Amino acid sequence: MFLVGLTGGIASGKSSVLQVFQQLGCAVVDVDVIARHVVQPGYPAHRRIVEAFGTEVLLENGDINRKVLGDLIFQQPDRRQLLNAITHPEIRKEMMKETFKYFLQGYRYVILDIPLLFETRKLLRYMKHTVVVYCDRDTQLARLMKRNGLSLEDAEARVQAQLPLKDKVRMANHVLDNSGEWGDTRRQAILLHMRLEQSLEYLPLRLSVLAGLAGIASLFYLLARYLLPSL
Repeated sequence: MFLVGLTGGIASGKSSVLQVFQQLGCAVVDVDVIARHVVQPGYPAHRRIVEAFGTEVLLENGDINRKVLGDLIFQQPDRRQLLNAITHPEIRKEMMKETFKYFLQGYRYVILDIPLLFETRKLLRYMKHTVVVYCDRDTQLARLMKRNGLSLEDAEARVQAQLPLKDKVRMANHVLDNSGEWGDTRRQAILLHMRLEQSLEYLPLRLSVLAGLAGIASLFYLLARYLLPSL
């Protein structure tokens, strides 16, 4: 099994592309879903967020108010870093658990949806392939304004707060261009899946694991023969 890092930018269409891979039966680890899970009440990250940012970031039912928290850290890099320091270790733990589960189920590759793959670079070395969902800046701004009801100024501020998509394109192994019709984007995703599924890059790790398990089994057999000669 090998890992494929999927990333993009705000309103580039990454979530829609991820749904295509899920519909194709791919093993997908959605970091956004994990990020919402680890900050639920009763989890360590939830307690630490309340300690760091106060009860004003809570809804009446005790859940984290993602909009309030997002607005709070948007223009304060130090507070954004603090939130990342709280949540990222918990997110990585859950990602590892999900990935190992898919490994045991025999999938050839796993797609990890990582919004900050190139920004943090902490998980980049584990990725066999990296994929960027791209769209041109004008399309990105138009989609963001329509989706979130933002002014052009507010949309530009949110886009500028991220690493430019053109920079991510230069660093990626694969680019899915979502600037045009959705049908074209979907075809690109299907073709990439076919290419990854037909790849034999999963074999080295799987064979090494099987060899390791065979070695452990042989060791137990020898120990049993030594400790219990009658066998």
